[in-house]
Amino acid sequence: MDEREKRDRGLLYNAAPLLEESLRCKDLCFEFNSLRPSQLEEKGKIIKRLFGKTGQSFLIQPPFWCDYGYNIEIGENFYANHNCVILDCNKVVFGDNVLIGPNCGFYAAGHPLEPEYRLQGLEYAKPIVVGDNVWIGAGVSVMPGVTIGNNVVIAAGAVVTKDIPDGALAAGVPARVLKR
Repeated sequence: MDEREKRDRGLLYNAAPLLEESLRCKDLCFEFNSLRPSQLEEKGKIIKRLFGKTGQSFLIQPPFWCDYGYNIEIGENFYANHNCVILDCNKVVFGDNVLIGPNCGFYAAGHPLEPEYRLQGLEYAKPIVVGDNVWIGAGVSVMPGVTIGNNVVIAAGAVVTKDIPDGALAAGVPARVLKR
């Protein structure tokens, strides 16, 4: 099993052999972030090249950064405000009608707790899924392996470490459901 297969299965893997893929992605992000605000068509073309799947209607405000791009899928009417970071070492899937506030991060990547594994350069990645009709407030962090249900609001500043069910309002560090 190669490092990409280990990564995709959520096992510990070494990212070094995947550097070329990551650099290709970073170059596309740089190109995207360097465009003028009015160059919406060009921005859309870069995102379509970068992401694994897009809807027809989406807008991502620069700067935007991701690790591979091809692991990101977005549905219809997707909006991400400035400073969105998606560490897509595993799948990161967004449904339809998702609004993301500024300074948000979706981190499918993680590092082992044991220092000897970290010193070997090993990491892991777990998928993130965000449902339909979700509003994610400013400064939210979503951790590896989290699923956010449909019709959810994540309050600004939350750190989402566990799944959030459909129809919930979640807030806090770590995020917890306040209302359903």
